Amino acid sequence: MTIDATGSTVTDEAVRSLDTTADPRLRELLTGLVRHLHAYVRETGLTQREWERAIGFLTATGQACTDTRQEFVMLSDVLGVSMLVEEVNSPDDPAATASTVLGPFHVTESPVRAPDATIDLAGGGDPCVVDLRVRSADGTPLPGATVDVWQADGNGFYDVQRPDAQPPGNGRGLFTADAEGRVRFRSCVPSAYPIPTDGPVGVLLRAAGRHPYRPAHIHFVVSAKGHVPLTTHLFVAGGDYLDSDAVFAVRPSLVREFVRTEDPALARTFGLTGAFRLTRFDLVLERT
Repeated sequence: MTIDATGSTVTDEAVRSLDTTADPRLRELLTGLVRHLHAYVRETGLTQREWERAIGFLTATGQACTDTRQEFVMLSDVLGVSMLVEEVNSPDDPAATASTVLGPFHVTESPVRAPDATIDLAGGGDPCVVDLRVRSADGTPLPGATVDVWQADGNGFYDVQRPDAQPPGNGRGLFTADAEGRVRFRSCVPSAYPIPTDGPVGVLLRAAGRHPYRPAHIHFVVSAKGHVPLTTHLFVAGGDYLDSDAVFAVRPSLVREFVRTEDPALARTFGLTGAFRLTRFDLVLERT
């Protein structure tokens, strides 16, 4: 059969070509992708030149990816797709902690840390203690839960961005909740920072007149037996860009105060001297 490749039938032919896809979910995803892409081309009147530039942009995005940089994740983030996927798959239980984007810097395995350990191996930032409690949505503590943590330093850089200035694993840690479901660690207060703009995503942001900044935050991935894994952030209250996050990831329920304390006795319990900041955050998981 000769295919009529005019605009009125090529979509139907492309969709029909997927009828032999054995996996029904894959067939559904591919069919939806083809229909929406074709509709976009028709709606915008995409030119040949624009199509070529789009292919060049996607090619450059792939070429910018390395073992320590995920340009495609950043592209998904700045287009709001990553956050939309989180919203579509957000916990059904309203008591569970809100999920948010993974981000492009979860690219190395976090080192296992002992209870109350520090993840700030470079120093120089405003010291803080993060006191977490992992529990089920019904309030039951979840001992043995794992909490994977990563954050930027006080200057707004991750270890993989500045390996000459930060030791490997700086700002990262894999913790196990104690018998009460608690995880506590020392760090520095993270700062707001720009996502990398020296690649194709930066070109896109500049063309759109958008800033690249993210508000200060700490990342968590939390897992516990019998519960849905959680990917979320803890945002530092009072910081910049909470109302204009470049990746649209801020949720009000995830914003917490980092309270300054000068109590020397309390500092000693955390292995600190002098003033520090303390924040407490419950990580609430939905049962599977």
